[in-house]
Amino acid sequence: MADKTIKIGFYGGTEEVTGSNFLIEDGGKRFLIDCGLIQSFTFADHRNWETFPYDAKAIDGLIVTHAHVDHIGRIPKLIHEGFRGKIYSTPPTKELAAVMLRDTANILSKDKRFPLAEIYNEGNIQKALSLWQTMPYHSILSLTPLLEFCFHDAGHILGSAMIHVKYAGKTIIFTGDLGNSPSPLLRDSEPIGDADYLVMESVYGDRNHEDREKRREILASLIEKTYQKKGILLIPTFSLERVQELLYEIDGLVENSLVPTMPIFLDSPLAIELTKIYKDHQDYFNKHTQFIISAGDDIFNFPGLKETFRTEESKNIFNVPAPKIIIAGSGMSSGGRILHHEKNYLADPKTTVLLTGYQTPGTLGHKLQEGAKTVTIFGENTPVAAEIVKISGYSGHKDSDHLVEFVEKSKKTLEKVFVVMGEPMASMHLVSRLKEKGVTAIVPKMGEVITLSF
Repeated sequence: MADKTIKIGFYGGTEEVTGSNFLIEDGGKRFLIDCGLIQSFTFADHRNWETFPYDAKAIDGLIVTHAHVDHIGRIPKLIHEGFRGKIYSTPPTKELAAVMLRDTANILSKDKRFPLAEIYNEGNIQKALSLWQTMPYHSILSLTPLLEFCFHDAGHILGSAMIHVKYAGKTIIFTGDLGNSPSPLLRDSEPIGDADYLVMESVYGDRNHEDREKRREILASLIEKTYQKKGILLIPTFSLERVQELLYEIDGLVENSLVPTMPIFLDSPLAIELTKIYKDHQDYFNKHTQFIISAGDDIFNFPGLKETFRTEESKNIFNVPAPKIIIAGSGMSSGGRILHHEKNYLADPKTTVLLTGYQTPGTLGHKLQEGAKTVTIFGENTPVAAEIVKISGYSGHKDSDHLVEFVEKSKKTLEKVFVVMGEPMASMHLVSRLKEKGVTAIVPKMGEVITLSF
């Protein structure tokens, strides 16, 4: 009879994309993987303020895959409920998380429905950072006599990691978000060939992206078209990773005279701050990007680019004549400065809106993607005459084919795959594809606890 057991609790990021939160139990020790914000058609779903389904004071540690809010956004709440264990991540993740948590606090401070001052305050953020220690990729840390872990490069955003858990000689991989490799900036997701169990994401489990060259061609074409018709190109985008990739690709187009020069506004204080952290961690970039930088190219700066940090600078963009490009958050048009620009320009047929990533159902971005002719912004109806273009190739996530390919590398050792962090249809589609390959795969239920015996 097996005498070694480990439990995995699925408390977030299950049957939906956001809110990543998993619990590992080994005897009397308990460790969380991620503690993310649950997001739906609002920035923060009401479920974020419900008490955790476990005792936060009894958690010994929190291991963080990366700094996106849907993976770190409930850490201040964890602190509020009494967590005082250690927090582990790669060095860039801690730096990015400090900025992301404070930005989230600023956004949530405007929401009067919840007791945010008790939860999302600077004291709780500072306490979290004081408990936070960093580890490089592949450095092994023992948590219990049978349980150890290390980080592997996930290739998703700067410092993102898969969590490679070893328990009683078995390997359990928590993928976090897997990068859409090859990335313009980052190294590829590391291959895993010896997993016994996978807890893996499935955001794009039911669809594939355009290839890299195609997306670059579409971007160049849209910039050229915007210039020729003296229009406006709006790019609602995510401040972390997506902005940095876009700046890098536009830099290559502008510096090589592949597109005309025009005013390009980076209208996001958050993206500006995060880009500075990227500049400080160029050793995490892939070799090609490091070579370009060593040759003297400032990959995040090029003719025409203007960073608009202050509110007044953002407002003045309206007075700059077209053609112009405006890059602003948020990526799903669920908040941030992009809403002001969309209110100003969506009714203009010379406007193009470029959607560069996943759009959660219910968000303004999703409504635009689905062809809405009128949308509500700041309580007012805004007609949509703009052209809406979607490039899925800018997603930071692996698509369906590459998720299957990732799993197949461990096919000889795999016992089961737990498919999480995806809409139900995407997760079930990936499960179906994996079963066709002879891999046992399931979608766990929210709150389900699974015991693995060795």
